[in-house]
Amino acid sequence: MICSLYVHVPFCAGLCDYCDFFSVAVGRGDEALMDRFVEALLADVREQLEFFQVEQVPTVFVGGGTPSVLGASRMERLLGGLAALLARRGVGEFTVEANPESADEDFLRSCRDGGVNRISLGVQSFHEPSRRAVHRVGEGSLLSERLELVSRYFPGAFSVDLMAGLPFQNETILLCDIERVLAFEPAHISLYSLTVEPGTPLERNIAGLSLPPGDEADAVWLAGRDALEAAGFEQYEVSNFARPGRQCAHNVRYWRMENWLGAGPAASGTVIAEGAASPFGRRYTYGADIAAYLSRHGSSAHVEELDRDALIRESLLMGFRYREGPDPAIFRRRFSRSIEDYIPQTIARWRERGFFAACPGHAGNLAPSGEGLLFLDGFLRDAFAELGHSVSG
Repeated sequence: MICSLYVHVPFCAGLCDYCDFFSVAVGRGDEALMDRFVEALLADVREQLEFFQVEQVPTVFVGGGTPSVLGASRMERLLGGLAALLARRGVGEFTVEANPESADEDFLRSCRDGGVNRISLGVQSFHEPSRRAVHRVGEGSLLSERLELVSRYFPGAFSVDLMAGLPFQNETILLCDIERVLAFEPAHISLYSLTVEPGTPLERNIAGLSLPPGDEADAVWLAGRDALEAAGFEQYEVSNFARPGRQCAHNVRYWRMENWLGAGPAASGTVIAEGAASPFGRRYTYGADIAAYLSRHGSSAHVEELDRDALIRESLLMGFRYREGPDPAIFRRRFSRSIEDYIPQTIARWRERGFFAACPGHAGNLAPSGEGLLFLDGFLRDAFAELGHSVSG
């Protein structure tokens, strides 16, 4: 079996108001906890690789949380353990997320020497009022120094996260952020729109924040998109831009609905069985509980069965986020019919609206255009409504 691997490190130096990923704040008194956690992660990965009989692991992504808070020595232990487990399994892209305040030279050297070939750095914004308003950890003054370090240790092989729609942010501020980031020559930039997730401090405190109205926030994001494209970055997914040939291979596997394993609290993996009369999948999700993970990491995952109908919906939901669209060969192999067979009316209607990229000589092209992606939610609503009438056919 071929499976990618996602490893979730649920620790941060502090918690940002907008974040809804599972994470806890740690400090100097939590060294023993983090040591135990690294060992539990490695045991978990070993068990999953054996249980699923994984022969190839094309991509690895260590995310969080903030993996860089583990520090250089623990990251060396984690990477060394993963290298031993993944030897001869053909790992290609290996990404580690980091935040500037903890991405020091020792940590970056440990990553580089430990086999990591891609860093994703969470910058978000240089604008100090915006950072303070959402309790973003670290000082904006440190960002340039750490970007220079990352560019030195991972030249042309790092990604930067930026955000649009932050408090006190306008088009000028975002464009300045982009210009400053581009000076360090990243290969990839993720430009996310600030989303107010339920249950987050941002939702509770929203009345006291100077968030731009929806239309203004959209305009800020669009200005950022246009600036990135003008700088030679291609928008290959809703929020992701890359130099030609530098897409994040790990995330592309998500959008293609290809198999992945998930290790760590709140992590999930999805494994799809093919070749049967009807394809089915299983999703394994750990509880968001570090103590439970440490004590019984091998048996605490919730299992969700994904039948054929659920897999078709997820294949469309994920696939149409990607500028190339869902992979038609994978879709037909799994479901014995083409996408056009399931949602012909939706495709015809939205083709007239310009949702799909113009592709001369390819009338069946299902790749969303850049402008079409702005209306993805509407397209998917129509697709799922039509799918409800046809998926059982």
